[in-house]
Amino acid sequence: MNRTSMRRTSRRRTLGRVGAVTAASALVVAGTAVGSEARAVGRPALDGVWRMDGYGLVLSVEGTAVTAYQTTAISCLPNFAGTRVGATGPHGEATFAVGNLLFTLRPDRPARQVSMTIQESVGTRHLIRLAALPARCSQPAPADPRSVFDVFWQTYKENYPFFAARGVDWEATRERLRAEITPTTTDADLFRILTEAFAPLNDAHTGLSDGTTIVAPTRPGTIGPSRAYDRSILAFVQAHDVTTPLQEWGRGHIAYADLPGGIGYLRLSSFTGYTSADGSEGFADDEAELTKALDTIFTRDRVQGPNALRGLIIDDRVNGGGSDVLALDVVSRLTSKPYTAYWKKHRDDPNDASRFSKPEPIRVAPSEQPVYHGPIALLTGGSTVSAGETFAQALMGRSPAPVRIGENTQGVFSDTLNCVLPNGWEFALPNEVYPVTRNGPSFDVTGIPPQIRIPVFPDDEIAAGKDSVFSKALTVLKASRPDTHS
Repeated sequence: MNRTSMRRTSRRRTLGRVGAVTAASALVVAGTAVGSEARAVGRPALDGVWRMDGYGLVLSVEGTAVTAYQTTAISCLPNFAGTRVGATGPHGEATFAVGNLLFTLRPDRPARQVSMTIQESVGTRHLIRLAALPARCSQPAPADPRSVFDVFWQTYKENYPFFAARGVDWEATRERLRAEITPTTTDADLFRILTEAFAPLNDAHTGLSDGTTIVAPTRPGTIGPSRAYDRSILAFVQAHDVTTPLQEWGRGHIAYADLPGGIGYLRLSSFTGYTSADGSEGFADDEAELTKALDTIFTRDRVQGPNALRGLIIDDRVNGGGSDVLALDVVSRLTSKPYTAYWKKHRDDPNDASRFSKPEPIRVAPSEQPVYHGPIALLTGGSTVSAGETFAQALMGRSPAPVRIGENTQGVFSDTLNCVLPNGWEFALPNEVYPVTRNGPSFDVTGIPPQIRIPVFPDDEIAAGKDSVFSKALTVLKASRPDTHS
């Protein structure tokens, strides 16, 4: 349910964009019992078994402990475990930690329902009470090669939203590949077969790991936003685009410089990993680092008065994603009016890929700190992934809207389901859609298109020390009317 737990080069997006973790890797922290406190405020106890609408997850809550199971019609496997932290909230809500990731369960009315919110993910998930764990959750799962394939294939069948859009016949995939598997199929052969199953999706939010090897495809013709690629592009920008030294925060993922002519340059290459490479410092530390950067960048003098910026370039061209919440924290510094950033929904019928939950609006609220509301040139490309894309999408509703320059983004917006196979391997897939309007289209698969299309970092320009996208952004902003940001 998270974009981070496989530590892939193209993130996304968190137990959505809590990061799903296997039970073996979850940390246990001290907590407080919740049942009697929840009853004291007239709400049902959280203790019991809860099935999530969509996502294939079942949660078992017993006092201070929570265990999650990833289920399909043929399987039930432990997914992650966590422990209650903190005191019960005024409405009977309780927060649980999975390592340093937090999610909150809150009793709803009617009494057989609870809702879940995840610290670093936007939106709300809903669960209903079950009488008991499904029987298969207490039975050993067969781990022979064919059973592993069946769980992998069934999980995609029940959750993946984009088979038709990506031109893949999933039933035909099963018929073609399952016949290759026998009781003597080796791990290497099975890994290859599973990779052959999902690789044609060309979906950067899919992935497979056997503990040593990770396979995570991207859309053909695009470059995954690896840390090495990010650093090389950052060095290129500093050498050829920005004439003054970049000020950096967040381990170089956030950078800013004032350019001649009253133009600001803000580069964002991730919405996670600001305080540690592996996310071990946690979301709160990342948010604090981002806040420090934004407070330094968006000062009162830069956003209003005679010396205010006349334009802002936001460079989102190499952005591996992360937390949608952090992405919206940036957007909140760029608007003086609240608006709907986008809508969010998930597959909620395992037998019908066209059925989705009720779309939920995700809102932008202006920051109480100084906000910049002048012209923006937003630079995007195929290495703009996941939360880097939801950030770009959120800015489309801003007034004035940014001018998008570059190439289409990668086309993956969903949080990822991070699942475990019976043999211990892990895999990831999306099950959500982020439409532009309540019942409108999404930019999944195709990516967000630019308004001004210019190749992003082509080899010939890199060799020549040229950046046509950046140059065009300067031209666009210098031509903007000075009074559009007054």
